[in-house]
Amino acid sequence: MSDDFGRPKDEVTAAELAAFHVAVWRATYRDLAPAEAYAQLDEARRLPKWQAALSDPAHQIRVLREAGGIIGLAHTAPGAGEIMTGFGEIRHLYLRPDHQGQGLGRKLLQEALAGLRAAGHRRAALAVVAGNAKARAFYRHCGGREDLAFTDPGPLWRSDNLRVVWDLA
Repeated sequence: MSDDFGRPKDEVTAAELAAFHVAVWRATYRDLAPAEAYAQLDEARRLPKWQAALSDPAHQIRVLREAGGIIGLAHTAPGAGEIMTGFGEIRHLYLRPDHQGQGLGRKLLQEALAGLRAAGHRRAALAVVAGNAKARAFYRHCGGREDLAFTDPGPLWRSDNLRVVWDLA
């Protein structure tokens, strides 16, 4: 396994990110998302968003690889939308299910928070689906604090979410 944290963005492709994103999202939200949302999320839908993230210098993308494939992903950027204004936002923090429980998720999160701190952010936040008990417990264990409940209209489904925050100062 190689740590590819901080790799230049041009060493990972949007297609790789889209495929990884869809696979982990489907594993995570199989029992949480409505069937219509689950069916709609595919690589073609995710590809343009990853292309845009790779071309935006404000976005930081870190990957963890094993045998040439992505096993973990941390994607950060300045906060977007009313809920994330004033925060450095962790847009995606994904780890393949077969690699969870080994400390890699914590490492990804620490790298994401360090990157946001280095970019000048004093606070970091992410949104988590309220029904995702496993992720919520992980974020609490890593020092995150839930401070706001909100409904995300989302591109796929309206989900009840919580904002999780960290002080970076």
